[in-house]
Amino acid sequence: MPISNEQVIAHGFLRGLYRDDYYPDRVVDRGREILLRLCERIETERPADLPALYVLTQAATDEFNDLQAEFEAADSEIETVAREEIAGDFGFVADAYGFADADVEELIATRTGEGACGR
Repeated sequence: MPISNEQVIAHGFLRGLYRDDYYPDRVVDRGREILLRLCERIETERPADLPALYVLTQAATDEFNDLQAEFEAADSEIETVAREEIAGDFGFVADAYGFADADVEELIATRTGEGACGR
């Protein structure tokens, strides 16, 4: 299902990571795909409230947790700068779909360890 939210379509996900050679584009592309799949799920499932949104965002966060190994294999990692960028995009997604009251920490509550996305 193609994304219909104009804000999302126009948004440059993980822009800061693409600008930094420390983060390999092919792995950042995988992160961007995670965020786009999250948007597709939100548009398909239409969560009625924050708890329902959190289920979707935390599942996407789990995918970012799994992506850490690919960053490491490319001599990179999801460290502070990357975590901030990823968390910011999760916040953007919540806002774009009308969940301005979403707590970013709750959106990404399933993050793990130093290498996970989050603030």
